[in-house]
Amino acid sequence: MRALAVALVVAYHVFPGGPFVGGFLGVDVFFVISGFLITSLLTREKDAAGRISLAGFWRRRARRLLPALVLVVVVCASIALAVGGDILTDLGRQVLGAATFSYNWLAVAAGGDYFAQTAPELFRNLWSLAVEEQFYVLWPLVLLLGVLIGRRARRFAIGRRRAGIAVVMAAAVASAVWMAVLVASASGDAAGGAGDAVTGGATGGAITRAYFGTDSHAFGLLLGAALALALPAVRASARPWVRRRATRDILLVAGSVAAAALVALALLPETATAWTFPGVLIAASALTGVVILACTWPGAVLGRALDIPPLRWIGVRSYAIYLWHWPIMVLLTASLARSGTGGADASVPWQLSVAALVFTLVAADLSLRLVETPVRRDGFRASIRGWGRALRGTAWRRAGAALGVVVTVALVAATSTAVAVAPTRSSAADAIAAGEAAVDAGTPTPGASAPAGADPAAATVSPVAPSVAATSPPIPGSQITAIGDSVMLASAPSLMATFPGISVDAKVSRSMYAAPGILSQLAADGELRPYVVIGLGTNGAISQNTLDEIVRIAGPDRAVVLVNAFAPRSWIPGVNDELRAFARQHPGVSLADWYDAISPHVDLLAGDQIHPGGAGGRIFAGAVEDGLSRADAERQQLKRLGALRELAGVLCAGACDLDNG
Repeated sequence: MRALAVALVVAYHVFPGGPFVGGFLGVDVFFVISGFLITSLLTREKDAAGRISLAGFWRRRARRLLPALVLVVVVCASIALAVGGDILTDLGRQVLGAATFSYNWLAVAAGGDYFAQTAPELFRNLWSLAVEEQFYVLWPLVLLLGVLIGRRARRFAIGRRRAGIAVVMAAAVASAVWMAVLVASASGDAAGGAGDAVTGGATGGAITRAYFGTDSHAFGLLLGAALALALPAVRASARPWVRRRATRDILLVAGSVAAAALVALALLPETATAWTFPGVLIAASALTGVVILACTWPGAVLGRALDIPPLRWIGVRSYAIYLWHWPIMVLLTASLARSGTGGADASVPWQLSVAALVFTLVAADLSLRLVETPVRRDGFRASIRGWGRALRGTAWRRAGAALGVVVTVALVAATSTAVAVAPTRSSAADAIAAGEAAVDAGTPTPGASAPAGADPAAATVSPVAPSVAATSPPIPGSQITAIGDSVMLASAPSLMATFPGISVDAKVSRSMYAAPGILSQLAADGELRPYVVIGLGTNGAISQNTLDEIVRIAGPDRAVVLVNAFAPRSWIPGVNDELRAFARQHPGVSLADWYDAISPHVDLLAGDQIHPGGAGGRIFAGAVEDGLSRADAERQQLKRLGALRELAGVLCAGACDLDNG
């Protein structure tokens, strides 16, 4: 089951263009397994020894979790220091979250968005480890309290376990309901489509709060705990049927169907609604419980079937695989972007995904053999003493131990340096902030700097394609309404410098689905100008109906310019094809080709390869100017055609009058 869980999560993160778009539910499979195993261990200890040793339990958890975690953090932070750039953004908070198992709450406080996969957050996957560790701290205390209460109420011993199960299930239901409330309130606030096509925009941060919160995402852990508490009673009450073949066959079918249903659920994309959060996650947790029941039943066939060597190999290393896969993917992607290779029209090159998977499996295996197993077997003190003995041993052992000391010191020093030099904001955030400042001030800031690492010489690139713009007079900004997402927002200083008086309405993570509502409101207020520029293709797929609605609201007297998109997203080619075809089929609609304009100058974009800075913003403004010039030329042509039709009608009427005469 651990192998299945980690496979779904890795498929979701490492192969983002693959079919497992809902593979994040593998985390909930982990939660149920963890709740079940931890509760089973604690109740067995209580039944065997009559007590629960909290110190012993937490010591075992530390031996299990800390060695691999520390190794991942210091190695990946050191590599990030060598790669540099946006990958270091806010690294101090991330390391603090990893060290204190509070990553989830620190991310929520910082306004993080788990589903905004552009943010180069190196240790983002550690949020779930924080949730589990917080459960490991609190849950044994709750069980111990239950034991103490039970000793003082022995006459109620028969109903004590059932009451405990009911309380745990009630807590699980409350957690799920709380997640639904958080998501529903966020969806209500974002009604009208202001968010992106999936979970971004106005709802992205709220979804992350619901998803990261220990209070709102504890239902899987609690469900696993309830199953562990209930399983002995279930087996006892079903003793006559425990080992019957019919019982085993029913559980085999039920467990197999549940496992297949888990995989099927992972094929469903997330939505910014309670359907996914918590709906799909509750379903995944319940299905995991069914599989656990079917696998742990006496004589279970499914348990033996899942315990085949390849799955066992992955399951044993699942913790290390989970820790390593995301930082490795982020590091490889950042290195690829830094080298300038790879296309920007693909989510992730498959070669990079395969490389990340191979590196993850190798790192996980080495971590298990060289770090995790020795510490787990011997403990921290014995491991340190063994290192000291090696320094006093043979020449080869001394050399190996000395090398280990040097590497450890170097990794710790590099990690400390990376934290010290880490910027608090990414280059993309800087570009967006400059755009927000320009829009708020209502004045252009043409001197806005290019993103870090941009080639200054490239800033001299002519931002306007000469095909139309060079032969058409510029359109005054007072005639232009521009509606866009964060790309337009980052380009706002250049737009305002190119078109003084332009009205720019741009927000982070806005999608095309927000445009009709915004246009309707502007039209109702009498603020919709003759030229309408729409730049909303970055954050998700678009629909023909939405584009038709945009043109209908704009009306026949306004020209519409659709700005296509450039981003490392799987949906971008489809969005651009849709926009190009729509512009060709609809008179009065033209295309601003931002994609072709920026493709030769990706170095002028921020580290996320999406948002332009100063020089990139000028290219964006040039693409818009070219699109507006085309729109104006087409508008004038349509006027001339209308005049010719009117003249033809007059001549036809005159000819008819002569003929009648």
